[in-house]
Amino acid sequence: MSAQPQAAANSTRKAVTLPALLEMKKNQEKIAMLTCYDACFASVLDASGVDVLLIGDSLGMVLAGMPSTLPVTMDMMEYHTRCVAAGNKNAFVVADMPFGSYQESVEQAYRNAAKLMAAGANMVKLEGTAWLAPTVEYLTTRDIPVCAHLGLTPQSVSALGGYRVQGRDAKAAKILKTNAKAMQEAGAQMVLFELIPGKLAADISKSLMVPTIGIGAGVDCDGQVLVLHDMLNVFPGKKPKFVRNFMDNQPSIQAAVQAYVSAVKDKTFPTAEHTF
Repeated sequence: MSAQPQAAANSTRKAVTLPALLEMKKNQEKIAMLTCYDACFASVLDASGVDVLLIGDSLGMVLAGMPSTLPVTMDMMEYHTRCVAAGNKNAFVVADMPFGSYQESVEQAYRNAAKLMAAGANMVKLEGTAWLAPTVEYLTTRDIPVCAHLGLTPQSVSALGGYRVQGRDAKAAKILKTNAKAMQEAGAQMVLFELIPGKLAADISKSLMVPTIGIGAGVDCDGQVLVLHDMLNVFPGKKPKFVRNFMDNQPSIQAAVQAYVSAVKDKTFPTAEHTF
């Protein structure tokens, strides 16, 4: 199928909302998410059927050449959220809270989350463990939807000792399960797992009522996310094990994105080779 007919079909789809994402989990329909940082790509991804656009703090590394996500600022996140919102019509928009924008207090978290919502986000994403529960509750009770990010949390890379798979042993797996439950109980409406064993992600996904999104977490999460520049094979350097080059044998970026959406939806991505 050519890219154009598929784009035309998706141009008439309904807006993806939080209730729609919950319904997708209930119906076992996979959620396709990709990072996005500008209006142009937002338009392409939305027209190609991507359900969720994530303005990730990965933009610091992908767009600005930073060594990690830690130097990313609120000003940067606000700017790119506005850009994505301007190019998007129907996809659900999630924006990362950058390092240092929510750790100080719940009031600080609310002020900064409100800025991202005003810029066009439908939800904010925060990295952390059980200590984050009061912040999640504070935000969600004030009508700011939250995605909790567990497992490998890049903002904690110094404390974790590098980009390592999390939850490998029984004790660590139990802690991850406890943290995921705590996030849901605090009001998180989505949980993202990064770099954890596939079986663990599957077990937690089954136990939660809210959608789970995986990156390097196996096929049994309710959805998948990749960094856009990784899956288009334009980011330099060695790719993580969980990345697949969707530009391979595709005639256009739009076709590659459509191939990614299809692979997520029909559960042919990720495979065992992308899973820990």
